[in-house]
Parts: sequence; C-alpha cells; structure tokens
Amino acid sequence: MNRCRASALVLPLLFATCVSTTQFIPPPAFAVPESDAIDHVNLLIGNGGDTPNGSGGMIPSTAPPFGMTRWVAQTQVNYVSATPYNWTHNTIHGFQATRQPAIWMGESASIALVPGLVQGGVPEKVKVDFEERGMKFKTDGKEEKNEVITPAYYSVELDDGNGGTVKVEQTATSRVGHLRFTFSNPDPSYVPYILLEASRPSIITSTPTNITYPIGGIFIPSSGNEICGFSNERQDRIIAPISSKQFSNQFKGFFCARFDRELKSSSYGVVQNGTVYPRLRKAEGELLSAYSFFEKEEGEKEVVVNVRVGTSFISVPQARANIDAEIPDSKDAEMDAFASLSSPPGSLEHTSRRVRAQWTEKLNRITIEGATEVQKEIFMTGVVHALQYPSEQHEILRGEHGGVYYYSGYDDTVHEGVSYTGYSIWDTYRAQSAWLILFAPERVPGMIASMLADYKEGGWLPMWKNIVETNIMVGTHADSLIAEAVLKGVKGFDTELAWDAVWKDASVPPVGDDTVEYSDREENVDYEVRAGLSSVYDDPGKGWVADDIHSESASRTLDYAYDDYAAYVLARELGKPANVTNFLLERSLRASFTLFNDETGFMEARNADGSWAGEDRGWTEGDKWAYSFDVVHDIPELIKRRGGNESFVNSLEEHFNGGHNDHTNEPSHHIPYLYAFAGAAYKTQERVREIARDNYNNTPTGLSGNEDCGQMSAWYLFSAMGFYPVNPVSGEYVVGSPLFDTLTIDLPPSPSSGKSNKLIIRATDAPTKPYIKSLTINGEKINVPFVRHDQIANGGEIVFEMSNKIEAWGNSELFLNVTSREMTKAKGTETKTMSSAKSKPTETKEYVEERNPSWAEL
Repeated sequence: MNRCRASALVLPLLFATCVSTTQFIPPPAFAVPESDAIDHVNLLIGNGGDTPNGSGGMIPSTAPPFGMTRWVAQTQVNYVSATPYNWTHNTIHGFQATRQPAIWMGESASIALVPGLVQGGVPEKVKVDFEERGMKFKTDGKEEKNEVITPAYYSVELDDGNGGTVKVEQTATSRVGHLRFTFSNPDPSYVPYILLEASRPSIITSTPTNITYPIGGIFIPSSGNEICGFSNERQDRIIAPISSKQFSNQFKGFFCARFDRELKSSSYGVVQNGTVYPRLRKAEGELLSAYSFFEKEEGEKEVVVNVRVGTSFISVPQARANIDAEIPDSKDAEMDAFASLSSPPGSLEHTSRRVRAQWTEKLNRITIEGATEVQKEIFMTGVVHALQYPSEQHEILRGEHGGVYYYSGYDDTVHEGVSYTGYSIWDTYRAQSAWLILFAPERVPGMIASMLADYKEGGWLPMWKNIVETNIMVGTHADSLIAEAVLKGVKGFDTELAWDAVWKDASVPPVGDDTVEYSDREENVDYEVRAGLSSVYDDPGKGWVADDIHSESASRTLDYAYDDYAAYVLARELGKPANVTNFLLERSLRASFTLFNDETGFMEARNADGSWAGEDRGWTEGDKWAYSFDVVHDIPELIKRRGGNESFVNSLEEHFNGGHNDHTNEPSHHIPYLYAFAGAAYKTQERVREIARDNYNNTPTGLSGNEDCGQMSAWYLFSAMGFYPVNPVSGEYVVGSPLFDTLTIDLPPSPSSGKSNKLIIRATDAPTKPYIKSLTINGEKINVPFVRHDQIANGGEIVFEMSNKIEAWGNSELFLNVTSREMTKAKGTETKTMSSAKSKPTETKEYVEERNPSWAEL
C-alpha cells in the first residue's frame, strides 16, 4: 500500500490529506525482507513544527539500529535547535552524514555529498554555497514531492535547474553511507559533478549568526577512486568540561568516499574559501571541499555514480577499513541471503536489504491486533525512534591487532572495547532505558560498560554525552541506569567499578561547588555532576540545593534524591554495608520533602539559609505543578503530605483540569500513573488514553514535544502495552490502560533466561473499552495496579479484561462511591467519568476512544 504523509500546513491537526507522493514503502528491489511492521514506519512523525520545540525534532535518516553515522537529505543548515531536514522545505542542499543526536545538541564532524551540473564542466562554476547549491524537489508541475522515506532506503527526485533531473538514493550501515546519483539531462553539454564538503561554516549555540570555521582536510590519491579527509567540527565543544578540553579539542571525524568510477586528474579538484583549485589533491583548512566531474561514457543515456563513504573517529585508514568490512567491493564480498542477480553484493540494493534486515529483526518481533493503521504507524515508528539511541562510537579493527576499539575524547586515545555516545540520560532514564532492557537486552551491557569507560577516562559517569560530556541537564541519572540494569539481572560489566562510579556521584561534589552556579550550558566550567552536593544538600540539618547558589536548584534537589535512591538500590543489590545503604536511603527519603511547603502544598526552591525562594524558581523544563509530583521513589509519603488519597487525587485533578500537565517535557510523563497509587486506577486509565490521543499522531507534528533520544516514544510504547515504569529502579510497572486487542512481543533473550520468549498482552475490546475489570499474568490474578518486571521479563501471557464502565479493580471504595453518585446524576452515560475528584460535579467526558481527526487513515 502507498501511504502519503499528512500535511500539517494545510489544516493543522484537523485532518490528514495527501498533498505529496512521499511514500514509506520502498520499491520491490528494496522491500526485502518483507515486513508489514517496517512498512508501517513513518519517519516524518515528529519532524515538522515551525519552532525547535514544535515537534519531535526527528529526521528521516537511513541507518541501522544504534548506527554511528546517519545519512539524511539536507533541507536546512543544522545546529543546536535545528536539524538537517525539515519537511516544510522544498529544496535539498546535499546529503549529510550526521551525528547530531537531538535537536538541542550540536553536530560533530559532519560531511555532505552535493550533486550538481555545470555546462561545459567548468570547475569555477561548481557550487559550494549552501543556498546556491540547492535543488528543488522534482514536481512535474504539481505540488508533489517524489520521495521515498524508510529506515533502510531513501530516494528523491530533484530538478537540476537545467532541464533535467537528479535521482538520489541512499542507505547506510552503522559507519558507511551508500549513495547512488542518477543524472538525467538531455543536454550533453551539462557535465555532472559531486561535491564533498569537508568543512563548512558551523553555527555554535542556537544563534544563527554565531558562526565558527572548523578545520577540514582533503586528500585525493593520484590514481584511484577515493576522496578522503577529516573534519574537526564539534558544535558542543564550548560546553565541554574544562578539564577535558585539552583532549576533546583534538577530536576529528575521518572519512573516505569510494566511487565506482575512476577519478581523473582532469576532472577533480579542491575548493577552499570560495576559490577553485583544479587538479589539487591535498589541502587543509577552513571552508574546504573537493569535487569530481563525471562525464557520460560511450553509450550512456544517464550518468550513474555510486559512492560508499566510510566514516571513523579513529583515522582515514580505519574509514577505509569500515567500507571493506561493512560494504565491501563486489569482488571481495561474499554471497549471502540478500544477494541475487538484481541485488549483487556491493550494490545499493544489497546494502539496503542488509540494513532493512537489521530493522526487521526487531520490528518483526512485534504483532498488533486491534489497532488502526495510524496507531500501527505511531507504534512502529516509536520502536525505531527508541532504537536509535545511544549510537555506536566503537569500530572494528582488522588484522593482527583486530578487535573492537573506540576513540575517546576524554583522553584523545584509542581504547579497546565498546563505546556509545548520545546519552540524553535526564530524559531516557524514565522509560527508554527500561525499553532497551526489555527489547534490546543484547546492547545494554555494552552501553553500561561504555559509561564506565567514560568514568575511567574522564573521571565521571556521563550526564549528556555527545562525543564527550556536555553538562546538559541536571542530576546524575546514570546512577539510575546502572541500578536498574543490576536490579533486572543484566550482566556483562564490572559491577564493582559501577559501584565506585555511582558512589562518587553521591559523595563527591564538583569543582567550585560553593561558588559556581552551573547554569544551563554554562561555558568554561568543569564537570557539573551534582552541583550543590556539598554546599547545603549534604547537610543533615538541611538537605536541599540552595537556590541562591545554584541554578535549577529545586529540580536538582528532587533529582538528587531520586539518584540517591538509585544508588541505595545498587548498594542493596551488591550487598554493600548497612551504614552505606542506610545513609543513601535516609537521604533519598528526606531530601525531597525539604522542599515541600506545607502552607501551599507545593514543592518550592529554598535558599541556603532555609528561606523560600519562590514557587517559580529553580525548575528544569517544568514548574511547581509537575515537580510537586516528582518523588517517584516515595509516592506514599507524597500522598500523605498532600492530605491522603482523596486530597491527593483532587490535586491530580487540579493539575490536569487546570491545563498544567505538559507532556511535551519529561517531568510530566509519570504523573497520569500516580492516580493508581491512591486507589483511583480508573483515572490513570482515562488520563493515559487522553495523553496518547492528544500528544501522538502520524503527521510531521505527531510528537507534541522533542523526542529526546527515544523517551517520548518509550512512553507511548509502554502505555500502549498497558503499563509504565514510574520508578525505574523499583522493578515495577504501574498499570494504565492497554490500547490494542492483542500485542505480542517476541522478547529477545533476557539476562535471566538466555532465550527468546513471547510476551502476549491480551485486552479484548481495548480500542473501545478503556477500563480494566480484571488482570491476570500467566493465570495468576493480579488485584493491584502494579506489575513486577520478573513477571514479564521472560515472556508469558498478560490478560486484561476490559470494560466500558468504571470497575472495582484497582479502585478504592472512596472513589467508586463518588463516581457512582456522579454517574447516577449523569444517567445513561456510563462510559463517562468525572473530570474532578472534588465534591462538586463537573463536565463529563466520553472515554470510549474515538478516532482523533488528526489520526485519520491516509
């Protein structure tokens, strides 16, 4: 089936309509292996929006799961707050190798391949300037884009501006991009060329006028078919910890582009700072590119150029080796299951099939019954989003000293082992980490080993690593990732080293802790870690981060308290002494509530002397409404502080009904699940469905907030399954309301079982019945709205009995009685619920799920 994308430009969020021929199913030669799951992936979801926070900040890139370098069409210059591709543009300016992990992070050593044509093949007319080199989408006079977008294959037809077309196709393995350019122009005087941009004007920060000029290098061997080089671009270098800069500033990204045509000395050259140097083979400096013309050979009607671009953090020879390992020359490649007469090894078709197979290995593990086509798109795209992060930083070395190695920016050295980058841990510890443990357990030991290597080489666990630490966000939530992994039985890393690293987070303050503010993206400071740890937080008589010393003090206090609890869980699981576990547990349970203002009922920042700093002070991507519910490790105490179950539920109702729940940012993600702790599980069931309906759809604005390295999607994935990890280090999930009749996941081998097992979630009539009447797991009745990880980790059968009215399951008599009275007043509306737990009745709302207009099937 051909599915065109929705247009949020025509009628935003009112209906989906076909205004382009963008397709999400590739041509038959690239649709191998067959997979209905991958054919429901829509990589335009979360790409649109006219502001950086207007949607997910995602791009339609090609790469395998956790790929080191992703390839994407360039429709705009990327930097902090702008990604390389935005669907609203109609011009493509190149095809970029990107390592920008999120819209609010910077690029590292990007390069771009740019097609063009010049009449007479005059080198001086090669276009380097970003705007000048752009080609419009080929539309044939219609407002349509001929574009195919999938995780393993991308293609587009461009108007070459001279009466012809250029078709560009691309796929990519983890470290090698594979592109094919087909130049079709009836005028033989126009000679095609490909420009390789090694160093460009690079924007630092989110201010477009703040331009720097990274250094690039170009080398073209005197005979052969390669253009190689490097770039030292790293847009986030200005926020690296100062003690790491002497090493991290030495960073380079290397590349080697191997063409399937010989590069003739009369056809290639270098462009530097706007000046063309024909036949020059070697150059280094700013604003540097190389080019090569490709003339038609005898009998050719079109000029077809294939190029494989190896990338590396280690060296140019390693970039070459990555080509040989991942997309070898046809003569050196071995036949495999994806090879055929139409797809020989080394061909673009063959590469795409191999990459598609890596995605189908994951996506084909999932089958859904009872979902609309649009819901399948949202779910399957969410899986792809969540399996892109973190990205590989390691490479495979061949020969006598072969093995797995990685470049470390912490000490400017190549080390043996596995490494990852792109850790947005403040976001991903909430649910994306749990999804990886469940659905990609084979990766988790290496990811934790990578964080421990960062600790050994840089001195601390990562907070937000983009090649090296960037000090973005607050808290040391790597503590949570490690504790969760140990609790859930993940093996394959040094647990004692992990403990040393986590204990350092909990006990050692950063440099200048009593004087440095450590504000967001503050430059020229060292590792931020737990800023404020020694000034007030660690004082037994106080226990908060002082707002008059540190930025984001209230959020830090609550995050540190949770991280202490994670450290406690790790200490407990590793059998550490009681004085250690008691210390961490006591501080974690005490610190959060040092901010609770009994007079207002809200959390509030405090100054060093104990005075209240103001309700709007000290928050990170949230406010007092969201953060007053952010004590996930001690919800019973929070309920008590807010006056008991009824008062707590009322406060949740005030939060939601007052429009304070902001699902675009992560501090709100767990909040709808808190009703269940207070005996109002039916409200969790309602609220989760509201959020899933209102914040997710299959349009370019289909994510209400930034994807944040898979966290937005992980919320949807778990919520669609029917449960969510409110406290990731508890080993429990809180039950919500499953969205589909049946969801079956063939779980990869777990740490405890070592073999694949099916997890079957049955919820007959869930699409129209939001309430839960009963729950069983492997035949055992579950009477509380909580599921343990060990109950599902090795597969099994979860059966939800669904209902169109509020049931007793998970609900206390207190709320059932209130609901019963309201439903008696609202006679004939048994599927409606109260919108407030307060005494006066308010407007009711239908919760039989209707198709949201923006979810309309295309």
